Amino acid sequence: MSAATIFDMRLSRSAADLWPMLERLYGERADYDDFCDRLLQALREGWAARPADLKRLDLARDLEPDWFQRPQMVGYVFYVDRFAGNLSGVHDRLDYLRDLGVTYVHLMPCLKPRPGDSDGGYSVMDYRQVNPAYGRMADLTRLAAALRARGMSLCVDLVLNHTAKEHEWAQAAVAGDPDCQDMYLMFDDQTLPKAYEQSLIEIFPDTAPGSFTHYPDLDKWVWTTFNEHQWDLNWANPRVFLEIVRIMLNLANKGVDVLRLDAVAFMWKRMGTTCQGQPEVHLLLRALRACTRIAANAVLHLEEAIVGPADMLTYFGRGEHDGKEGNLAYHNSLMVQFWSALATRDTRMMRHVLATHFPPVLTNATYATYIRCHDDIGWAITDEDAAALGIAGAAHRAFLSDFYDGSFPGSFANGTLFQVNPETGDKRISGSFASMAGLEGALARGDEQGIDLAVQRILMGHALIASFGGVPLIYMGDELGLLNDHGYRDVPEHAHDSRWIHRPAMDWDAAAQAVADAGSTQGRILHGTRMIMARRRSCDRLHGGHPTQVLDGANAAVFAFARRAPQGSVVCLFNFTENWQQVDGNWLRFQGVTDMRDILSDATVSLHDDMLVLPPYGRVWLS
Repeated sequence: MSAATIFDMRLSRSAADLWPMLERLYGERADYDDFCDRLLQALREGWAARPADLKRLDLARDLEPDWFQRPQMVGYVFYVDRFAGNLSGVHDRLDYLRDLGVTYVHLMPCLKPRPGDSDGGYSVMDYRQVNPAYGRMADLTRLAAALRARGMSLCVDLVLNHTAKEHEWAQAAVAGDPDCQDMYLMFDDQTLPKAYEQSLIEIFPDTAPGSFTHYPDLDKWVWTTFNEHQWDLNWANPRVFLEIVRIMLNLANKGVDVLRLDAVAFMWKRMGTTCQGQPEVHLLLRALRACTRIAANAVLHLEEAIVGPADMLTYFGRGEHDGKEGNLAYHNSLMVQFWSALATRDTRMMRHVLATHFPPVLTNATYATYIRCHDDIGWAITDEDAAALGIAGAAHRAFLSDFYDGSFPGSFANGTLFQVNPETGDKRISGSFASMAGLEGALARGDEQGIDLAVQRILMGHALIASFGGVPLIYMGDELGLLNDHGYRDVPEHAHDSRWIHRPAMDWDAAAQAVADAGSTQGRILHGTRMIMARRRSCDRLHGGHPTQVLDGANAAVFAFARRAPQGSVVCLFNFTENWQQVDGNWLRFQGVTDMRDILSDATVSLHDDMLVLPPYGRVWLS
């Protein structure tokens, strides 16, 4: 079969996900037919340029479309310079990732950023070049091939909402090019910006108040949702869609397996709304996915939208878009509820939110599960969900911020505040997993019991994301229990942004010691995490395509769910307290537990007076 025939077949397969979406977005424009012709040409050119080995990978993943849902998938996320200096250095650390069980490697923003403050790399000035501090695009291509040879997939960030003001499109706009000015959202006076701002939410009120910036040299107001140096793209202009498709296919042809589409919620603007999650966003994302399915079928889309439960599911596609939009999306609610239940020692809200808002299984998609990431933690707990548990939402969110910045009496956490908004009361939190889980404070006190409890909290979190359903993502250093990096305040370009406190440089000496000494604090975390991911790989019932049923009635302190697979269920239990907890044997049998073999420890669990007894922060996966 010829390459042209394969392309035509893929085009036909995805036509219904592409052309009708684009017609709804752009069909009334006079240049619509020309746009469609140019897009089709771009798809053909992208396919023609695709290397032969990647075309074979396209075919393999056509035959195994569930490849990313399998329990062998384990992710690891890092900044290149913090992990290994540069892209070449990453090659030297692949054995470490293999031993951890990693099969999915996410390089935090690695495309060429603007000089100076670049919002951690998310202010991109050139999508076709790598950050020169990391190497060249050829180095990224070489790394992708090395990962592929080891059975690992490469994830790279692609920022969709904005570019750096230094991007060539923006520079042409500044020079007066009207076509490039139309690629951004620019206004001749403040009339429309002021009207829009009536309903907009400030994202970074401390460092970038407002959503528009005036440039005297340009004599225009530019939409800048996140920072002055990040100019929002005008997705109502089809040229933006066309250029982004070309960029996507270029990255795909370099060997990128997963495109992490950043800030997707903000892509479409509508007066009188927050300009987040508008219906057109989902038309755009469905059409973008169709484009990669046509010309680079092996590529997945991870849609970054850190929003509440009701909105998060839309990025997998709801209703007409079901199963046709994102392949992966962050399970932000699982992360938020993990930290909430840890602080309260009560899992009832966790059960309510995860059972009420999330379906047991997704269509052609799965979650990216995580305990924390490079970003801050915002307490995405609605007033309605809090009220269902008899709690005031605002008070509970304030409690969580106080608990995790360490100011609440009895807190074990060492986090720090991020972007306090006095008007809304919003107080987000920064901090490493280990410091938030109590390890930093316990080590400072020399508290051996506190150290042990912190280690167990960390391992319980890793066991949770490994079993809940989806691809577990380990953020660099969490497998070692790396602590907060308070030195970020001494770095001028980082000092204004507390998120750098949980972006420490990798401690390779500590890693070597942890590998050699499994009994040390860091060794216990590393070897425990390796064991959890190995047990995950051994259990086909944890496949992301099998339903996750959140269970009620075990014990308010214990979070429980069942993975309902055709070959039998796995019932997973997690004790969210520092006290011993019991679960009734009759309840376990009612949930289908017929074998008291714990998959995690590979040992038989004994009942005492027909009660399963869980130690502090204990966890079991029972078949």
